[in-house]
Amino acid sequence: MSRYILPVSVFGTVAGCAVLIKNHVTGGRCPSKATIKGKTVVITGANTGIGKETARELATRGGRIIMGCRDMEKCETAAKEIRGTTLNPHVYACHLDLASMKSIREFAERINQEEKRVDVLINNAGVMRCPGWKTEDGFDMQFGVNHLGHFLLTNLLLEKLKESAPSRVINLASLAHIVGKIDFEDLNWERKKFDTKQAYCQSKLANVLFTRELARRLKGTGVTVNAVHPGVVATELGRHTGLHQSQFSSSVLSPFFSMLVKSPKLGAQPSVFLAVAEEMDGVTGRYYDVMTEKEPAPQALDDEAARQLWEVSSRLVDLEEGGQPSLAKPSADTESKTGLTDPAQTLGQNPEHGIRTVGA
Repeated sequence: MSRYILPVSVFGTVAGCAVLIKNHVTGGRCPSKATIKGKTVVITGANTGIGKETARELATRGGRIIMGCRDMEKCETAAKEIRGTTLNPHVYACHLDLASMKSIREFAERINQEEKRVDVLINNAGVMRCPGWKTEDGFDMQFGVNHLGHFLLTNLLLEKLKESAPSRVINLASLAHIVGKIDFEDLNWERKKFDTKQAYCQSKLANVLFTRELARRLKGTGVTVNAVHPGVVATELGRHTGLHQSQFSSSVLSPFFSMLVKSPKLGAQPSVFLAVAEEMDGVTGRYYDVMTEKEPAPQALDDEAARQLWEVSSRLVDLEEGGQPSLAKPSADTESKTGLTDPAQTLGQNPEHGIRTVGA
């Protein structure tokens, strides 16, 4: 009997430490009780994971929620579920494919035309460590979706955000930015061997640099912008990592991994905090690790790199000189795919239309 005491004690100690670590890294729930009735929130990648739970939480607080997603079927199902659980009828599904500049421009045009205001923009959608895929416009998928797509969308909604000030932009970043490097000579992995891990880290570093430069450019406008690492969260984002594809990892490592990660509901709390907390009024250009402000990696503090990334990104997504976007006028066919619908009242010409987004 005594021979089992030591192994059991060791296992118990490890398990106990894992629980304590998990409680520490999750950060808990958003401490703010603020409501956002009358405010409009745009969330990308809101049909699953952190985005969906962020939408649910902000709908509970009374916001008008626009869920931008690529998979309309999943997005409409999620929107219906959130309307039912929160009893908030103002939750809308909207088509947005962040891997398509055309889709982004159409989405932004619809928002600018149909919405009176945009108080919060949460750039949540993302892809992680996928194969060497390309976007519709030929960009590396991770750089294109995680950075360029949100860069263009944010710029296209800037005037609406300024008109709605005080307003907030929240960029979902990652701790992975600390090992990221911006290769200005080959952003899209056309000259060197593709490395999916480094491609992801580059895109997350770009998120933080974009936040820094955007905050500088928006100084005095009443629009704030901050980046946040939500923590380690159990979502579909890691579906390409192959973490649990082997029998060893799925049977041995998976139980320990599950003790260290948090649920999407807890993973959404940092975004909710940055969106509603009173103490965030006027705070801009910062990086948050969960709900605590931290200094990002040294390369994320490089103002020259941030400026250069802005200029390069502007050229790649075809923004007009000076950073002002030129919006593509949607066709009648486009409008039939991106119209907003209210379960209680029609916002467009056709009550059957629905807005769709990119799933994260």
